[in-house]
Amino acid sequence: MADAYKLDCESEAVDCRFIIQSENELEAVELAKNHMQEDHGQDYSDDELREEHLQVV
Repeated sequence: MADAYKLDCESEAVDCRFIIQSENELEAVELAKNHMQEDHGQDYSDDELREEHLQVV
């Protein structure tokens, strides 16, 4: 069974219910990066998202 990569924005921003889940880690990180920049005005590096926010499910 393949791993899935998940980022739950609600765990960081209480008022945001955005969830990303993908079997492709690069896609999950890119979508999360775009969401954080466009919706929250915050810039994260790929490494920051992987280390601090990305869950393997």
